[in-house]
Amino acid sequence: MAIIHHTTLKPTKLELLTGWLPKQPWYRGDGTPDLTKAGGFRLDDPAGAVGIEFMAVTDASGPEPVTYHVPLTYRGAPLPDAPDDALIGTLVHGVLGDRWVYDGTRDPVLVAELTALLKGEVPAHAQSVDGALDETVRARLDGADGRPEFVRVLEPGTTVPRGVTAEWQSGNGGRVSGVFVVVRGD
Repeated sequence: MAIIHHTTLKPTKLELLTGWLPKQPWYRGDGTPDLTKAGGFRLDDPAGAVGIEFMAVTDASGPEPVTYHVPLTYRGAPLPDAPDDALIGTLVHGVLGDRWVYDGTRDPVLVAELTALLKGEVPAHAQSVDGALDETVRARLDGADGRPEFVRVLEPGTTVPRGVTAEWQSGNGGRVSGVFVVVRGD
């Protein structure tokens, strides 16, 4: 099980995402994001080398808040053979030192653990509490294989027959649930 260190990050995850999000084709804003962490969950890397987080962040810079799903991986060294656009940035972790932060959709460790979650082989863990499971995460594959597609703009109340749903903090302070990953049939 991954250990969650409550320590400093320089720059912070939100600072890294503030520079990265506007460059993404699915970003709905047109300026500098005003980000807050809205929720998410974690998966464990069985080898213990890669941090895996499915983060929800809300951008309040526009006329209406928009919540984005940003799967992240954290590594102690660069991801071998990673595409140039997979790296979000680097940060210094107060306990672990230098970390390379990747768009997790491009990291094979995250994709493998997401597949295991969908098959019911691994649980989802709370984002910020050591040893706690995240009971709000629902993963369903319903017996068929398919390819996971990451939902980047989260919409409250959405459901799918195959995929991953989870909760996050809405802009009004309540909790909402929606789809983070859809599994499309082959």
